[in-house]
Amino acid sequence: MFATTNQDTAVQLLETVGLTGAHLSGKLQSLANVDARYLKDLKINVTNAIAAGTLSKKEAYLIGLAVAVNERHADLQPAFEKLAVQEGATEKETAEVLSCTSLMAANNVYYRFRHFVNKEYYTATPAGIRMSIMANPVLGKEFFELLSLVVSALNGCEMCVTSHEEAVVKHGTEQQRVLEAVRLGAVLRSLIVLL
Repeated sequence: MFATTNQDTAVQLLETVGLTGAHLSGKLQSLANVDARYLKDLKINVTNAIAAGTLSKKEAYLIGLAVAVNERHADLQPAFEKLAVQEGATEKETAEVLSCTSLMAANNVYYRFRHFVNKEYYTATPAGIRMSIMANPVLGKEFFELLSLVVSALNGCEMCVTSHEEAVVKHGTEQQRVLEAVRLGAVLRSLIVLL
């Protein structure tokens, strides 16, 4: 009886992120086979993070898309894109999520290097990375910055996290929204580890 219940929990977890039981990985199956309490915790964590009060469903799914792209998870990318579109996301918005995630991949490496080395020459020299997409984003400045913050947190760039958090707050964003967006990114990454 436990295996069926835990199997159901695993499938429900996948359905929360737009996947089906066909995507049940060996890792998730292992947890279901032994009645792992963490499987239930993970389902609750993912469900609660997606339903966070300060994020619309569309925003949560667009963050999910960014996490899936950043973590290179081929099955989650179309799943989150489909969920976001069902919540009203346009093709331009989903494309901008891809662009933002790619830009952060470059910026996070570059600025993390500058921070780690901490030499005057590197910090004084212009980055030379074109970022015109940030000037007038389709997603709006606040959400683009929030998305950049989540991806930067995933990639571990202290300078970028600090910069984007300050920019988001300057746009009037409450700290609760920042926290819920970053928590969503973290929880989705924990799911991807098991997919």
